[in-house]
Amino acid sequence: MLLWCAPWPSTVLGMPTYTVSTSVAQLSDVTRPALARAITSAHTAATGAPGFFAQVRFDELGDGRHFVGGLPVTGDFVFVHGQIRSGRTPEQKRVLLDALVAAVTDTLGVGRRAVWAYLVDLPPANMVEFGHVLPEPGGEDAWLASLETVDREYIEDLGR
Repeated sequence: MLLWCAPWPSTVLGMPTYTVSTSVAQLSDVTRPALARAITSAHTAATGAPGFFAQVRFDELGDGRHFVGGLPVTGDFVFVHGQIRSGRTPEQKRVLLDALVAAVTDTLGVGRRAVWAYLVDLPPANMVEFGHVLPEPGGEDAWLASLETVDREYIEDLGR
């Protein structure tokens, strides 16, 4: 199995986006929402960010669509690629990585050896969410307040 997960920015804002891909039809209508909840919980626990900003999307790859070392991936391999808003401490990142591994292994029943995880920091100035460039960490409240009412209410309603 191949899994690819990508978080995106976070603190209060900066939406972590996890893209989960498998090399076979490993995921089901039961495991997809369970893994989405586990990944969201992992991100929230590690960063303190509200869960309603976490996105999880799933793509399933056909055989021969992913290679490691020039060979097609076979068996249980899980890849977690995370893009998070810069500003996280090394400890937060370590906690997040451990929590992502646990989310995948506990939900899908694969061994730790099958999980490969990466986090990449992105400057908020390089990110647009809800059509607006993200603020630096700590500037979330002012950012939200600066948005048009319709945009702010839409974002706030995601958490209800």
